[in-house]
Amino acid sequence: MQDPNEDTEWNDALRRFGILPAKEEPVDETEELVLRLQKEQEVKPFENMTLDELKEAEEDFDEEDERAIETHRCQRLAEWKAKQRNVGFGELTEISGDQYVMEVTEAGEHVWVVLHLYRPGIPMCTLLNHLLSLLSQKFPETKFLKAIANSCIPNYPDRHLPTIFVYKNAQIHGNFIGEALCGGKNLKKEELEWMLASVGAVKTDLEENPRKATVDMMTSLIRNCCIQYPDCSDSDTSKSDNDGD
Repeated sequence: MQDPNEDTEWNDALRRFGILPAKEEPVDETEELVLRLQKEQEVKPFENMTLDELKEAEEDFDEEDERAIETHRCQRLAEWKAKQRNVGFGELTEISGDQYVMEVTEAGEHVWVVLHLYRPGIPMCTLLNHLLSLLSQKFPETKFLKAIANSCIPNYPDRHLPTIFVYKNAQIHGNFIGEALCGGKNLKKEELEWMLASVGAVKTDLEENPRKATVDMMTSLIRNCCIQYPDCSDSDTSKSDNDGD
């Protein structure tokens, strides 16, 4: 069968009488792509603009463009927020008193900030800096900071150290002041994680307080001791009564 797109006098005659359809022109894919890109650029020149460029060009767009721009602006803002979340923090950062406002008060909307006030040479402060550094890597979405106490609060008493403040949106959501409330010298990373999770600073995957296992173990030991030596409590009571006589 003869190809209807073939260039022959017979086919040309058939096309003139409408017996064959007009010859299909070959498509230039490169030219088609260029034309499509040009069309998109004419319709949506704001697609490749930054937020600042969009603001400057607002007067040049009509009502339809304004709606499209607002949609595009929201998309760009969402992308920026997602990027910020993905970047995160991931380390325990040292700040000075004059950086407090920028790093804590102006940390950003919905950003959790954990600030450790410490003094070099206090063992519990050294332990907390180590544990907070580990947690900062596990929870990069939370901002972990440390600062020498007197640089933030002049004449801050050593008896209150270490001190941990937890902030969100410039408001204090939790505080742990002093060695005992900070968990004590035997504090473990999981226990500190649980403490911070209890005030919302981190989203832990721990299902229960790690310290509960220690308490349960001590309670079990005491109970077993009483079972093995049932008269121990009575003997102590009897001795106390005799001493009283």
